[in-house]
Amino acid sequence: MANCHKHHHENYDHNHQKQAPVIVIMVPLPAQSHLNQLLQFSCLICSNIPVHYVGSTFHNYQVKHRAQCLNPHDIAKIQFHDLAIPTFPSPENPDDTIKLPAYIQQPFEAALHLKKTVAPLLLRLSSEAKRLIIIHDSLVASVVQDAASIPNAETYAFQTMSTFTLFITLCESLGKPFQIESGIPSKLPSLVGCFSFEIMNFMAYQYEFTKNKSGNIYNTCRLIEGTYIDLLTEHVNGDKKQWAIGPLNTMTISKAIYPNSQHKCLEWLNKQPPNSVLYISFGTLTSMSDQQIKELAIGLEHRKLRFLWVLREADKVDGFGEEHRTTGLPEGFEERMKGIGMVLRDWAPQLEILGHSSTGGFMSHCGWSSCIESISMGVPLVAWPMHWDQPWNAVLVTELLHVGLVINEWTSREKLVTSPIITNAVMRLMASTEGAKIRKRAEELGHAVRQSATDGVTSHMELEAFIAYISR
Repeated sequence: MANCHKHHHENYDHNHQKQAPVIVIMVPLPAQSHLNQLLQFSCLICSNIPVHYVGSTFHNYQVKHRAQCLNPHDIAKIQFHDLAIPTFPSPENPDDTIKLPAYIQQPFEAALHLKKTVAPLLLRLSSEAKRLIIIHDSLVASVVQDAASIPNAETYAFQTMSTFTLFITLCESLGKPFQIESGIPSKLPSLVGCFSFEIMNFMAYQYEFTKNKSGNIYNTCRLIEGTYIDLLTEHVNGDKKQWAIGPLNTMTISKAIYPNSQHKCLEWLNKQPPNSVLYISFGTLTSMSDQQIKELAIGLEHRKLRFLWVLREADKVDGFGEEHRTTGLPEGFEERMKGIGMVLRDWAPQLEILGHSSTGGFMSHCGWSSCIESISMGVPLVAWPMHWDQPWNAVLVTELLHVGLVINEWTSREKLVTSPIITNAVMRLMASTEGAKIRKRAEELGHAVRQSATDGVTSHMELEAFIAYISR
């Protein structure tokens, strides 16, 4: 009996010695900007800590395939876990006039299917580490709910939206009145109209599983959103720990010309004058109607402004599918605009485009990833929010940070944005005194934000503090 006990004790010592001090597991929402933010974060911490990244086989392939300005050696250090999810129907016709199309909900439906495969993975990894750190997209808290029963596990919610948007939407959804304080506009978008009721219910459901989290991680910096980080602490988070570690991209890129470009659009940008090109992209979950695409094209052609336009279908949740958009442009548009503008139908290297010295403005849907990338690269925005958190981000960019202007009032979102409106907004940014002031402000803010991510400055210090805390 004593020998059996001795044998068991030796096994325990052997297993205990094999344990890593800390293991991190990343659990993103299966939508491109969410996947990418957690991949960027993984690359920042994988040098000293084992990092596991969870997703479907398709989404893990997608996020690696689309990775920009990340070190391949860092990505190679990350252990990806390819999990199965069911297939989903293709997105509806992009000509559908509904501003909150059904395919927007697909990532949420996909996320719910990850729980049954994530739960045993959490348990296994917890046995291989003294401490298991679970960093999950705040919108998939239910997927890691079993962490509550794992003694050596800690969960941290990674917030993929701006802290301004997070504060405003949390207060409204929780029914918490707050004083209109300095720096918060009195007129703000409502949750209704930005989110479908199904998504609002999903978010409320996820919120219930965040009660036991150890803290929050924000892809922003105090220089941009210090006021709203403090408001979250005061009104919402209480004693939960928090770190503002963004922007996640500024350690790898700065505004420049790319002489050894790999993508054709960067070669084209190399031939354009400084700050002369309007970059146009509406993210991975937006499909414009043919009529709206035509109006945008007419607006661009009217003033012969240089542009680089990414024209793609919205992502499908379980396959690249037919991403290329082949309809909507006026006949002969690309031929007439040859040398002036370029239409891209494949995946574009957005960070490098924004970091290029020829890029002078960004017409954007104002997803948070796009906003913070544009801000950190010092590029002013033409804000064209469509849905989701974008209307609040547009307020932050245009009314609070003053690094952009809005193309159309949110109250008019159901109306077609006509070519004269588009032309007016573009010319205001790219060819007016007002636009020059906005660009100067954007460049100054971008420089300061990039500095904050360098050694010994705020965002870098918060990243180091987070790594030190989970490694304690």
